[in-house]
Amino acid sequence: MGQTVPGTDIRGLDVAGSPDAQPIVFVHGAMFTRKMWAPQREALSDEFRVVAPDLPGHGARSDTEFDLEPAVRLLEEVFEAETDGHAILVGLSLGGYVATEFASRHPEMVDGLVVVGSSANPVRGMNLLTRLTGATARLATRSDLIERGVQRLGERWVRNRDLPPEIEAEIIESGIYPREFGTPGPDLAGRNFRDRFASYPGPTLIVNGEHDKLMRRGEGDHAAAGHDTRIVVIAGVGHICNLHRPETFTDVIRRFARRVEEESARA
Repeated sequence: MGQTVPGTDIRGLDVAGSPDAQPIVFVHGAMFTRKMWAPQREALSDEFRVVAPDLPGHGARSDTEFDLEPAVRLLEEVFEAETDGHAILVGLSLGGYVATEFASRHPEMVDGLVVVGSSANPVRGMNLLTRLTGATARLATRSDLIERGVQRLGERWVRNRDLPPEIEAEIIESGIYPREFGTPGPDLAGRNFRDRFASYPGPTLIVNGEHDKLMRRGEGDHAAAGHDTRIVVIAGVGHICNLHRPETFTDVIRRFARRVEEESARA
């Protein structure tokens, strides 16, 4: 397993790779932690500096609930401490919306933006769906029994992936946080993330699993709103495609990062 160094006193932060390499910051989805990026950390840290924080409400930050503003401030701290002020930014699901918000506010800090399973815009009809889904999840997970049942399902899902045993253990031991599936709903619903995506002027990539029908419905409009935007659909997988097809997903990120580096060198 590649070396993970503590970096700073920011809690819930994995850092791997040379300080002189192109940094990539990975932002995880709801319920999981920074450890969901362990396959990418291991595969990419020989070429890139890989940084992955826990979002509020998850992992080492599970003593709080998710809120968008603290999540954006956390990324500001991470970028300042671990990336020399700039990095490629990759976010999955909830992390994709956090990454989009950050890139919109701080475009000069983001060398390239990758949103994974985050191309549905939570406005109009999706606004209501986001609120209803969040409310249902919050109500259901008030029950400790239901919460533990969802945790077991999440752990089983991870075990059913084709992951090395040490990676599987790392993800499971970091915890599954079902209550954080519902918490972000009111915070995200009604925000026009497509406009925020459009406001970022750098290279962008949209990644979706082939079977992630909800996100795929918005990917064309999302791409049309962006600048220098490409779409990659990973065959045969759903929402959490970085764990379902880790090698394929990692290769997608590697190619994008190399393209960003090449374009930056030519500029």
